[in-house]
Amino acid sequence: MHTMRLRSLNFTLCSSLLLLVGCHANNPVDTMTDEQFFAEVMMAPAIMPRDLNNTGCLSLANNGTGKGYKSADQVAYQQPDWQSRIAADWQYFSPSQQQGKLLVIDYQVRGGALAYRYLSDGTHNELYEPWSSSKIQAFTGAVATVRKEQPKLGAHALAGDTPLADLISSVNSYEPFGKADGNSNAIASYFINLAGRNTLQSFFYNDWLKLKTPGLLFNGAYGGEQFMPSDEYWHDPAHPEHDAKISHYKANRDDPGYLSYRCDNCGLTGNKAMTTLAQAEWLKRLVSHDREPSTRMPYLQSSDVDVLLNGTGHSEQQAGVGGMMIGISHLVTNALAKAIAPNDTRSAKEVLDTATNGQWRVWQKIGWGPSETRSTTETVMLAHVCLGQINGGREFTLSIQQAIPGAEEAHLPKVGKLMQQNLQAAFTKLLDSRAQ
Repeated sequence: MHTMRLRSLNFTLCSSLLLLVGCHANNPVDTMTDEQFFAEVMMAPAIMPRDLNNTGCLSLANNGTGKGYKSADQVAYQQPDWQSRIAADWQYFSPSQQQGKLLVIDYQVRGGALAYRYLSDGTHNELYEPWSSSKIQAFTGAVATVRKEQPKLGAHALAGDTPLADLISSVNSYEPFGKADGNSNAIASYFINLAGRNTLQSFFYNDWLKLKTPGLLFNGAYGGEQFMPSDEYWHDPAHPEHDAKISHYKANRDDPGYLSYRCDNCGLTGNKAMTTLAQAEWLKRLVSHDREPSTRMPYLQSSDVDVLLNGTGHSEQQAGVGGMMIGISHLVTNALAKAIAPNDTRSAKEVLDTATNGQWRVWQKIGWGPSETRSTTETVMLAHVCLGQINGGREFTLSIQQAIPGAEEAHLPKVGKLMQQNLQAAFTKLLDSRAQ
C-alpha cells in the first residue's frame, strides 16, 4: 500500500468542545494510549489562533542583523548550484537515534528584505517517500499549469461546479468541505493528472527550484480513484468570459510521465521520491511569493497562494478559513507549545495564543503510511510556522520525515509520537535566543 489511509484506524475522535482548545487539554500526551494519540493528536482537526483578522504571517518586522543569514540577492537562486551559496548549518540538529530526517529554513528580515539560513541534521539530500505531504505540490503545479495557458484562470476558479478552494481545503482536512467530498486522494489525483508528472518533476530542476540532487521524482499517484468535475471547464464566477476547457488524464497510466512504484530507476523510495530540502524549498518559495519576487513559482499569482494557504473563496459557510490552515494534526502545535513553555499544563492553543497575543500561524500538510517495500512505518510533515512576539518574531519552513521499523498501521501512533518528540527538541533549540 502506497497511499495514505487516514480512516483505516477506526478510533474515536475527541469531543467538539475539546477540539476548540486542543484535544488533550486534560490528557497529557505522555500518558495517552496509542489509540488516544492517533485520534486526539494525529487525526485531530487543526487548532486556530485567536487572531484571525489577518490571514498572513504577522510575526516579522526588521528582526535581525543578517548575521548567519543570506538574502535571495546574495544567494542568486536563479543561478546554478545555489545550494553551495546559502547560509547553512547542515549539522545544526543532532542526528536522531531513530530513523528520521529534518530541515528547517529559518527566516530573518533586515531592511525590509527576507534572509534565510538552512538548518539540518545532515539528511537534507536523502530521498524518501513524501506520502500525502506532497499534495500541496500537486495542487500548485496544477494551478501553475492552467495559468500558463489561461492566465486569467487560477485557484479562484471552480472546477466544474466545485471551487478549487473547497478542493484544497478538503485535501488538507480529510473531511467534506463546501462542495468537496473529503476524498483527499481522489482530489490530489485530479491535480497531478492535470499538471502532468513530467511537468511536476521539472519544477524540481530547471523549470523552477534548480536543485542538483539526482533522483527527485513526482511520477506516481495517490491511488486509482480520481475526482471528476461536473464538467471539463474551469469557471471564473466573476468573469464567465474567462471560462476555459481544462483537460486532464482520465487515468494515471494515461500520463506518459507515470511510473510504476518500483520502476527501474525508482528504488526503494518509489515514484514520488523527494528530500526535506526539495519539499521545504518548494513551500518556502510559495509562502514568500509576495515578498521574494525572484523565486516565485512560474505563472503562479498571489491569489493562488492565498487559496492554498487559507482557502480564500471557499463555499463552506461554517468555516472561517481553509487550505493548509486546516491541515489535520497537532504534532507541530504541541511541539511548539512545549518548546515555548515546557512546564505549562495548558492546551497548545492557550500557550501559543498567550505567548504571541494570538498572532501565530501554522500552515501544514501531513502524510503517513506503512511501507512494505521498506519494511517501515513513516510519517512526513511539511509546514510553515509564524510566531509573533517570540524573539522579536520568528518564521520558518520545515520538512520532517520519521520512520520506525515494521510496516504496520498499528505503528502509526508510535511514529507520530517520535516525530512530535523530535520536533519539540528541534523547536527548543531553534527558539532559544542564545542559540541564534
